[in-house]
Amino acid sequence: MIYSTTKEPLLKEWTSRAEICDGLHEPVRIAMVGKYTGLSDAYLSILKALLHASVDLRKKLVIDWIPACDLEDATEKENPDAYKAAWKLLKGADGILVPGGFGNRGVQGKILAAKYAREHRIPYLGICLGMQVAVIEFARSVLNLRDANSTEFDPNTKNPCVIFMPEGSKTHMGGTMRLGSRRTYFQIKDCKSAKLYGNRTFIDERHPRLENAGLSFTGKDETSQRMEIVELPNHPYFIGVQFHPEYKSRPGKPSPLFLGLIAAACGQLDTLIQGSGSQGNLSAKLGNGIAMEKVYQKGTTKPAKVLSDGLYSYCNGVQV
Repeated sequence: MIYSTTKEPLLKEWTSRAEICDGLHEPVRIAMVGKYTGLSDAYLSILKALLHASVDLRKKLVIDWIPACDLEDATEKENPDAYKAAWKLLKGADGILVPGGFGNRGVQGKILAAKYAREHRIPYLGICLGMQVAVIEFARSVLNLRDANSTEFDPNTKNPCVIFMPEGSKTHMGGTMRLGSRRTYFQIKDCKSAKLYGNRTFIDERHPRLENAGLSFTGKDETSQRMEIVELPNHPYFIGVQFHPEYKSRPGKPSPLFLGLIAAACGQLDTLIQGSGSQGNLSAKLGNGIAMEKVYQKGTTKPAKVLSDGLYSYCNGVQV
């Protein structure tokens, strides 16, 4: 006969986190500028990472879904209402996140979102394509290289600031990316991304002219040939990464870059970074119930549509 002992499940931590989540009332609004905003599950990992960070900083997450195409000049002519609605959401956000994507559709809209964040000093996090469009926008606007582009979108550009990776496919979308955990080495110690990762010399994440003008490549791969992290040092928070930090985010252990975006959107990034030299204690000063001064990039809020998992959203006509 086999005897077994059933122990009471250890749910104290989860119960406490659920109670905290249910009691959140101070909103932080993040504009998600993407190509697949009609299907929120396409960005599920990013949504969870944003939620982990916002709960850790005791903020109620509000997602503003913005189809990237709606920000483009063509939409202004074809559908003025959608164009105005998209720009209204973008201008009202506390922070802007541009995720990855494939193909040409919506790229110009993402470039415009990066430009708005850079010029208006709105916290920005670009992931994969979101990093690439930030580099393209900087080259076009700051260096005045009007045809600066990625060779993925324009193989004949005279100013290729992003080149197609050799393992990528120019004919198939998806399934050809670098997979698994890759090492990124910080090139500059005194940068926001390094500080958010606890001042490490390198991190493992799943996957020179520009620098003279003010765009800093703060993280590179082991060969120093691939740019993995880009920042604007004089911006409140403007970071682009080639890897996907959302894949390593967990409840109670949010991704440092998502934590930084939420903190910057709430005006609390300096407090977060100065709080500790190690990532394990980064959120302690803000996430332990201590009341913090509410300083947002944008000051007004309005009733939001409630989604699952504590997410809120303004949907710009998109069903979620």
